[in-house]
Amino acid sequence: MTRVYDLAHGRAGDKGDISNISVIAWDDESWQRLRSELTTERVRAAFSHIVTGPIERYELPNLQALNFVMHGALAGGVTRSLAQDAHGKSLSALMMTIELP
Repeated sequence: MTRVYDLAHGRAGDKGDISNISVIAWDDESWQRLRSELTTERVRAAFSHIVTGPIERYELPNLQALNFVMHGALAGGVTRSLAQDAHGKSLSALMMTIELP
């Protein structure tokens, strides 16, 4: 079994009720696999208990990275949510645990 963290590292940010998670491949082979297998559907399944809005995926080939923008991911926004650190590193860590075929 391969998980995203075997192929990449991640960075996360947030603004309002939007979480932005980048997945940056370790090498060319990992980049090609992530491009084909880390789909918005797979991300949606992993984040279905959190994200209420659309998920957009952007490819950044020069950086060998994918950027996922998840709307409705922060229970109204970081400053409005009662969840403890349900943003940033914790969401990035969840992205890294997604299993790939």
